[in-house]
Amino acid sequence: MSRADDAPQPLDGDEGGTILGPRNEPLERENPDRLLPPTTDAGYLPNLKFSFDIAHTRVSNGGWARQVTVDDFPIAKTISGVDMRLKPGAIRELHWHDAAEWSLMLAGNARITAMDFAGRNFVADVGKDDLWLFPAGVPHSIQALDEGCEFLLVFDDGAFSEFGTFLLTDWIAHTPRSILAKNFGVPESAFDRIPADIESKRYIFPAEVPGSLRSSEVHSPAGTIKESYVHRLSDTKPIDAPGGRVRIVDSSNFPAAKTIAAAIVEVDPGGMRELHWHPNADEWQYYVSGKARMTVFGAEGTANTFDYQAGDVGYVPFPMGHYVENTGTAPLRFLEMFRAPRFEDVSLNQWLALSPVDLVRAHVPVDRRFISALSKRKQIVVRY
Repeated sequence: MSRADDAPQPLDGDEGGTILGPRNEPLERENPDRLLPPTTDAGYLPNLKFSFDIAHTRVSNGGWARQVTVDDFPIAKTISGVDMRLKPGAIRELHWHDAAEWSLMLAGNARITAMDFAGRNFVADVGKDDLWLFPAGVPHSIQALDEGCEFLLVFDDGAFSEFGTFLLTDWIAHTPRSILAKNFGVPESAFDRIPADIESKRYIFPAEVPGSLRSSEVHSPAGTIKESYVHRLSDTKPIDAPGGRVRIVDSSNFPAAKTIAAAIVEVDPGGMRELHWHPNADEWQYYVSGKARMTVFGAEGTANTFDYQAGDVGYVPFPMGHYVENTGTAPLRFLEMFRAPRFEDVSLNQWLALSPVDLVRAHVPVDRRFISALSKRKQIVVRY
């Protein structure tokens, strides 16, 4: 417990005052710019921060999952996310859903499988920093390999619930055995060992670690899916910037990702994701590591500042201006996600640099040093 004179306070000179009532000091220290906003903040924006750490966790004997949807985070209408952990060998059972699924492997490794409408199948192994994409309606599975794994799932619908997917075992449990027998061409007795509550025993369940990738391959008369559902982030050349680097993954280099675009941003200590906005979609963020501050400009004299740590989700409604500053001593790494086929952003710096000088000066009285510092090329991540 901090001494009273060491506790953060909503106090700045003669402005504000000390807290006399109940308080949650650890939470205040994680959100200093909410307790005492910058003087440039004004007006009110909806909450633009939610943490997986306070999301409900569904626990099973094979791992766990927790999600952030519009029910938890009302502003996030276009995208929802899931943080999932599988023990070695554990399976996220065969299923499909009505939203496209984009994923980043955070740690460990797994084997994924899928089949499209034409009967073409797909199997691949994925490791740390690999991405995958399953289009809406495509059945698939995820099984952890020898290391186990944890991964982020992103869906192109803020209302999508990971806990409401179409599960193989759920369907079987709710189909008459006479129908199952006719469908598969076997006697009803073939299903005698299926328990009545099978769906409660699956979703995420333990299994043996699978063998080699070759051992999981199944020949399909229709062949394999030609458009790979996997993208190796290591194959994406980073865009080096003065204050860090960015990797962009969208339909231009990951053709399967037709509805979800992403930027994986790394900001060095002292750096900042430059002032910008996105002209084509809301932005859903996931903070992988480090600490950050983001001020969102909502027009009409409105701007609010939020603080983020690893495991937090941020959101920027279309097309609000913002920046993301590294406020820690270690590199900041976060995802920018969009329900769009392509990544697009507009740089404030570049816009001013490519506007007539007299026009810029007519708006903001600046000197030649400011004008000469403007960059006609997008900086993306800056460091002063």
